[in-house]
Amino acid sequence: MTQKPVKLAIVGGHRGASFNKALARLQERVALTAVCDLSEAVLTAWRVEYPGISAFGSYDELLEKADCDAVFICTPLLLHADQAVRALEAGKHVLSEVVAAATLDDCWRLVETVERTGRVYMLAENYCYMRPNMLVRNMADQGVFGEPVYAEGAYIHDCRALLFTPEGRLTWRGEYRHWLNGNSYPTHSLGPVAQWLGVGRRDRLVSAATWMTPAVAAQAYARELLGSERAGLTAQGWQLGDSATTVIQTERGAVIVLRVDWSSPRPHNMTHYVLQGTQAAYLSARYEQEDPLIWIDGRSPGNSPMGTAQWEALWAHAERYEHPYWRELGGEALRSGHGGGDFFVLKDFCEAVQAGTQPAIDVYDAATWSAIVPLSVESVSRGGAPVAVPNFRR
Repeated sequence: MTQKPVKLAIVGGHRGASFNKALARLQERVALTAVCDLSEAVLTAWRVEYPGISAFGSYDELLEKADCDAVFICTPLLLHADQAVRALEAGKHVLSEVVAAATLDDCWRLVETVERTGRVYMLAENYCYMRPNMLVRNMADQGVFGEPVYAEGAYIHDCRALLFTPEGRLTWRGEYRHWLNGNSYPTHSLGPVAQWLGVGRRDRLVSAATWMTPAVAAQAYARELLGSERAGLTAQGWQLGDSATTVIQTERGAVIVLRVDWSSPRPHNMTHYVLQGTQAAYLSARYEQEDPLIWIDGRSPGNSPMGTAQWEALWAHAERYEHPYWRELGGEALRSGHGGGDFFVLKDFCEAVQAGTQPAIDVYDAATWSAIVPLSVESVSRGGAPVAVPNFRR
């Protein structure tokens, strides 16, 4: 029997607009019925793109009046947890942009609300769905790496131009810098490697320690943009340093190193990953024109102890290990944005809602990965001391 499309409301029309291509390619799965945003100009653009759509300037009004089964939360980061809880309590399923929550209390509140309401909650961590990340996950799941023992993830993306409005006022990203000094945006880095290591299946995160560099590049940009006097007033009280390094240990003894830096001046490298196992090693591409690399003991060229091991392109193993999602729907996904991730996020969420099953990135994953934000703040305040990672699956 053909499933009815999930009736979806987007909350946060500016960021939500980047999913238009994915929505168009998944019309059999999802029907956009409503949008919510504080900006009338943003709502007007949605009305033009989707005639007949219900547009709301109030989130409370949307939850009360919109004809929707689910909401997709695409608002500024610090709003995600509360808006998700309110939607779940209103009987809606929730797809949430990252991070899921920025405090431990909100992480627990999300978990408890999902358990109590029985609604589907999924974190829209689209980096988990990028082609190389899914290919490596498929290889790890099939034992190609042997026992994974070490991983790295880094999100290095100079976002300083997003700290201020054209008028020189702080955006939500600029305001966020007042709020914490820690690993402020960990899930792009952590999500894929957590899946490779089987976190939430055969392993779990147990401790995390974080160190920060000073806020040098961000302050310099503010002074250059606004002048010293105005920058001193606008950026006064910024706590967030330029670069965060977090070291995580798992229950099975694996080590994960994360770097998040959205201030330092350099070319973007938003998808840096490393995986080291007892039988294979992986290095992601550093820039767009470079191939991701892999070496598999006994299958790739050379011998590691003899010093003759040679990297080969990950794509050399795609015929055998391409993830089924990319084998079947890769073309559609690539035409939908964010390296294919947006397409697969929406697909998995809608299928979980329709089937009443656990989504691919559930509330326990969301809470665990997002908890690195508050845990990192605590660790930094204690001079880089390790702090325990809660077991949200208890």
